[in-house]
Amino acid sequence: MWEAIYADPSVPLDRALVRQIINDQRRLSRRWVYPIARFVSRVLVAIISIVKRVLPIRWMPLRTMDVLCVWFLRHFVAPNACELLIRHFVVETNLVNFIIRNTPVDMAPVTLRPETLAGLGDSAVVEHDVNVYDLLIALDEVTLARPETLDFAQLDVPPLDAERGQRRIFRLDIQTALCFMNIPFSMALTLEEYRRAVHSIRFDDSFLEILAVLTDDDSFRHWKIAGLSLWMDSNVDVPRMVYRHALVCEYAHARLVKLAGGEYPRSTSVDYD
Repeated sequence: MWEAIYADPSVPLDRALVRQIINDQRRLSRRWVYPIARFVSRVLVAIISIVKRVLPIRWMPLRTMDVLCVWFLRHFVAPNACELLIRHFVVETNLVNFIIRNTPVDMAPVTLRPETLAGLGDSAVVEHDVNVYDLLIALDEVTLARPETLDFAQLDVPPLDAERGQRRIFRLDIQTALCFMNIPFSMALTLEEYRRAVHSIRFDDSFLEILAVLTDDDSFRHWKIAGLSLWMDSNVDVPRMVYRHALVCEYAHARLVKLAGGEYPRSTSVDYD
């Protein structure tokens, strides 16, 4: 199964990145811990949401949430998974900036491109959601069309420091890690902030449509899931949605790289752990 997934020619990602994602999914924690963590996380987040309707206060400062999440990643999550998480913030920023550069939108390119694990502690989670909303709001009066010349600047992903030399107590996969991190996330955010963060993922289809129009390339539309941005619903499996969101961003980013003239290698001996 894994060999077929790795060899699948329809996957547009770099082969080394595909191997990295596969290795993360094959971790023992993904098979044995994730089902339990997924259930526990959903129950606790549901309880927190119910209680917050009675006590609508911020239970945890956002700075504390950032510190806890970075500490958790540094000591309990595999470096491979940490690198994938850092990479997501860079990739999504690249997509946002591609749209900004190729539309007459009145908005400066965003700067959220963390290169280290510590960089995720600077309100990166909140900022990365807000960037999505700011861009969509800025596009309100803009007519989308393919520009005469596409600007493919800043589609690079810099070297990322996941602190591979740091000794880990456990080496959890990224999906299990997201289940655990969703708990302090729901505690630190107000109900409205949490709904806003969860709903930002529903704009994946919107971004894919925008990219399809700007590039005049239907490939982006193939990765839609009919996620309607008009449907507000935060009672969802957030870690699962976040994981799919990250993959969609990677697919879209890889397509832009190819359109820019780059070509990912189809085979490599790199095997990340």
